[in-house]
Amino acid sequence: MAATIIKNARIILEDSVIDGGVTVENGVIIRIFEGDPAFSAETVIDGRGLYLSPGFIDTHCHGAGGCDYMDGSVSAMETAARTQLRFGATTIVPTALSGTEEEILNFIKYFKILKANMQNGPHLPGIHLEGPYFNRTQCGAQNPKIIRNPMQEEYTKIIKDAEGDICLWSAAPELEGAMEFGRYCSMKGIICSAGHSDALWEQMEKARLNGFGRITHLYSACSTIKRIDGYRHLGVVESAFLLKDVIVEIIADGRHIPPELIRLVYEIKGADHVVLVTDSMRAAGTDTYTSVLGSLTGGLEVVIEDGVAKMADRKAFAGSIATCDVLVRTALKCGIPLCDAVKMASLTPAHSIGISSVTGSVSVGKYADLIMFDDDIQVKWCMVSGKIVK
Repeated sequence: MAATIIKNARIILEDSVIDGGVTVENGVIIRIFEGDPAFSAETVIDGRGLYLSPGFIDTHCHGAGGCDYMDGSVSAMETAARTQLRFGATTIVPTALSGTEEEILNFIKYFKILKANMQNGPHLPGIHLEGPYFNRTQCGAQNPKIIRNPMQEEYTKIIKDAEGDICLWSAAPELEGAMEFGRYCSMKGIICSAGHSDALWEQMEKARLNGFGRITHLYSACSTIKRIDGYRHLGVVESAFLLKDVIVEIIADGRHIPPELIRLVYEIKGADHVVLVTDSMRAAGTDTYTSVLGSLTGGLEVVIEDGVAKMADRKAFAGSIATCDVLVRTALKCGIPLCDAVKMASLTPAHSIGISSVTGSVSVGKYADLIMFDDDIQVKWCMVSGKIVK
């Protein structure tokens, strides 16, 4: 593949922004330079002063473009993935809601077909199973009728059928059988994430030693300080802050948690331990006012207003309609520096699923997964492994 030079851009590195460009060859970044290039290439792209950023990485997303990853078809999965790519997500981890064993296995089957056949799309390193092993007291928008305790026969079959394609599995660590589940996942290279959980500190501390290295959408569907017989006990939220090496997700759409709370999480955990996620449902990237959370046949009707999906009675959120650009834009509005905001949407999520050696930052030797956006974080251009896809 001939070399390509991208010049006249503001390059977002891990801890600084420089004026210059990059050279890409064979899908990989081979050079980063400041100022004008002192060499030539067959293709030269003028960045026109835009920011040149690592592509965003969304490790928790249920759908976009009117489609959900559990709709039961490869075409629906592809539509959702390509919609997210338009907004800068060059790597996507499709996420399943709680479902029956059959629904989860079908989700895995269609993902495998998509991964093997999609051309000029985002990277698909694996999937995220959000459930069904949750605490019913923290079910949120998940179907309580499907939620259950970990069942060894079930999860071992799912993991076997997935053949290494599960990156993340969210579960409540206080459930019976959760520690055995966490250890088994860890043995198979799967990161467990504490989510939809009512766990207390002692349970979270034990979970960290048994494969739970992450927390699903912090502050959403998880416990906080509670009084039991007069004594205060830490919940998932406080445990997240005390367990220094645990990575936390936050839905940074500015709705699920307020800007001040986003800033607090960033100040306590730091950019290296915070992953921005969309937790997007099918309405993301559309202008619809009504939608369905989950599958079209068995999902829940929701309304879209004020930049978020809500349950029909408007008493609770039903998932985000954010795309990855929204996450970075929101982080900036919270006073988070640009480099850290981008890191939490790219390098930190890459590190969290073990792919930071090949993607997640503008670095020599990594895939040329690059995007360009303006001062308002409006994505104008995307490249995946050296191929322009927008």
